[in-house]
Amino acid sequence: MAFRIPSLLLLFALASSLHAAVDFAHEVVPILEKNCVECHGGDKSKGGLSINSRALLLDADVLEIGKPEDSLFIEVLTAEDPEDRMPPPKKKKEALNSAEIAVLEKWIAEGLVWEEGFTFAVDRYEPPLKPRVVKLPAGAPGTNPIDLIVAAHLKSKETKAPQPVDDRTFLRRVTLDLTGLPPAPEALSELPSEGKLDRAAAVDKLLANNQAYAEHWMTFWNDLLRNEYIGTGYIEGGRQQVTTWLYRSLLENKPFDAFIREIIAPGPDSGGFIKGIKWRGVVNASQTTEIQFSQNVSQVFLGINMKCASCHDSFTDRWTLKEAYGLAQIYSEAPLELVRCDKPTGEKAEASWIFPELGNVDPTKPRDERLKQLAELVTHPENGRTQRTIVNRLWNQMMGRGIVHPVDAMNTEPWNEDILDHLANYLVVSKYDLKAVMRLIATSRTYQSRTEVRDEDEGTYVFKGPVRKRMTAEQFIDSIRQVIGVWPAPDQNAFGKGLTGGQLTAVMEAHGLKEWDKRPVRAVFAKRDELQAALGRPNREQVVSARPDIVTTLEAINLANGPELAALLKAGAANLQGKAAPRELIENTYLAALSRKPTDSEVRIAMEILGETPTPEATEDFLWSIFMLPEFIYIN
Repeated sequence: MAFRIPSLLLLFALASSLHAAVDFAHEVVPILEKNCVECHGGDKSKGGLSINSRALLLDADVLEIGKPEDSLFIEVLTAEDPEDRMPPPKKKKEALNSAEIAVLEKWIAEGLVWEEGFTFAVDRYEPPLKPRVVKLPAGAPGTNPIDLIVAAHLKSKETKAPQPVDDRTFLRRVTLDLTGLPPAPEALSELPSEGKLDRAAAVDKLLANNQAYAEHWMTFWNDLLRNEYIGTGYIEGGRQQVTTWLYRSLLENKPFDAFIREIIAPGPDSGGFIKGIKWRGVVNASQTTEIQFSQNVSQVFLGINMKCASCHDSFTDRWTLKEAYGLAQIYSEAPLELVRCDKPTGEKAEASWIFPELGNVDPTKPRDERLKQLAELVTHPENGRTQRTIVNRLWNQMMGRGIVHPVDAMNTEPWNEDILDHLANYLVVSKYDLKAVMRLIATSRTYQSRTEVRDEDEGTYVFKGPVRKRMTAEQFIDSIRQVIGVWPAPDQNAFGKGLTGGQLTAVMEAHGLKEWDKRPVRAVFAKRDELQAALGRPNREQVVSARPDIVTTLEAINLANGPELAALLKAGAANLQGKAAPRELIENTYLAALSRKPTDSEVRIAMEILGETPTPEATEDFLWSIFMLPEFIYIN
């Protein structure tokens, strides 16, 4: 009977193997890699299913732990109908064999074991958290450090440096970028001979105009801080403005670290941002005011998309549901339960900061104290994430495209780390002076180069200089008003529910500015009308960090025959009527609108439109022909 002993040992080994736990790394992973990762791993999540992590697989609600027979995951793998089976036959993949199915069934039955830290996600760039010292390339003394870094970068890419622009082009660009308006004709008339303009002095003069600076950059911050004067959330008092506080902060050029602290741990005038919008009726778990706080603080000040992680662990980033709720709990007055894909998990959130290596908040403290602790962590000198995020936004505004793109995806690798980190370090050295960073950018030869007209579909980005950008809706309207000399008066209710004339007067008098009733009313203070909406001004129910750069059908219709623009040009024609001879009117308008004199052919065409004795209708047509030029609409 000795021959039976090996057989018994073999049967015993076989029985033991049947009861052994499934080997995730050597049995499960190869099956998933072969059959599932192409459509449901990496950056793919077809049908809402990602297998990048155990949590994401559970989020998809396709399996019942412990019950493979009730799991859709197994059902689609064993379906007889080719239309229902996974992987799809059209992918030229064979159906899983019985042994592979058995492994996956056993895996589910045993609790879906998953090795800690394992992911099918593609390797992602992880930016440094703390500041990084940048060693500047060698160059002539006094050279702008941006230019030193760019020169070295272009050399490494075997790319030629862009050519510089002339003084008039530079002055129009920098005036629009820093104050939101084209340069006044007298500023252009006083230009010295070409190449003799002191460009650094011109930048300093523009930045010293606190009023124009504040009124222009309010548009940028209104978008980021979701600050609008009317709209969703105001009806029941569930939304607040930060307009007065914001305008005062920009007039004062408040240091950015103080700016952030006053937003995150607010006083009575600055609490509207973290309060968010209280939506009417029932909303999903990712739209509550507490979760909005988590999403908005992360996006605006850290360049992190926490929206995906507010529903489940992120498909596209490393942020988790637990981290999103940890931030939300800092703001919440009551305990929060983690809700995954609108299904309560039973797990309670604990107030926590997403970069604990810099410190953390004390979850036992009252909410106001937790907010102060969070504000200190966001503005921590070693938190290079905050510093990099804001300088990248400023570069994007002035150069047309961020060093990191998109600007809300700061986990994306920058096209040049040294420029990003040098600007971030410069912000700290300058005591968080945003104007100082703008000055460094504007005085660089890099900024003063010819713009590139770029299509976002061109593929991999290679830096070749500034990218041509469109005027904002507010810039477009204000620029037209400056050219035609027609501005709304404060008593015409131009503000909607924004700042009243009295509020602005009080703020301005405190800063020694001229009386409100003797100054233009900029579009940033007006409520959003149909023209501004068509030109891309958002309703600001969400954080907006980039406006559309393409012309839409709605915009074309409004520019062609919209009542707001038609009324504005009619008022402009009436204001200009009889004030100058046709030739003088043409030259003055070209200089005011385009910062240059018209060519002979342009004068000839304009004279044909106006005639020897221009009628108001002819003047309207002439103005329309100027303001529809791409040269006017774009900042070159």
